[in-house]
Amino acid sequence: MGESELLALLDRLGIQYERVEHPAVFTFEEAEALVPHLPGVHTKNLFLRDGKGRRHFLVVVASEARVDLKALAGVLEIGKLGMASEERLLLHLGVTPGAVTILGVVNAEPGVVELVIDTSVLAAGDPLHCHPLVNTSTLAIEWKDLQQLFDAIGQSWIAVDVPSR
Repeated sequence: MGESELLALLDRLGIQYERVEHPAVFTFEEAEALVPHLPGVHTKNLFLRDGKGRRHFLVVVASEARVDLKALAGVLEIGKLGMASEERLLLHLGVTPGAVTILGVVNAEPGVVELVIDTSVLAAGDPLHCHPLVNTSTLAIEWKDLQQLFDAIGQSWIAVDVPSR
């Protein structure tokens, strides 16, 4: 699924979002400088794999967070976590570096990507900023609407206190 198909899916589900276009951004600093103002929580998304590459995790944290992968592996009760390759990113989420997004789960096979959301992101109570599978636009979507999308596509998720370093 690409951006237009994703937006069509959100529209079919009646999911409200605010969308802005901008130049391609690859870092939080670039997003701060180039993305027009949207209400909500700026997020960072990490696509991780376990040590053997059998389990994949999409971890969503506040944009300024610095995640302690070793401690997070303990929280998730696995041996080791590392960044997944660009190939795995494209295979499982259908996106490239810079466009990693919570919305990438629409391209994941059921049960293949474990969605992990930091409790601080949920506690903010604001819309989440997320790329619609490309890094040239950003959406602000309410959490309840994201949950509706996850229910529609059969994506489970967990909320944890993601450890920082």
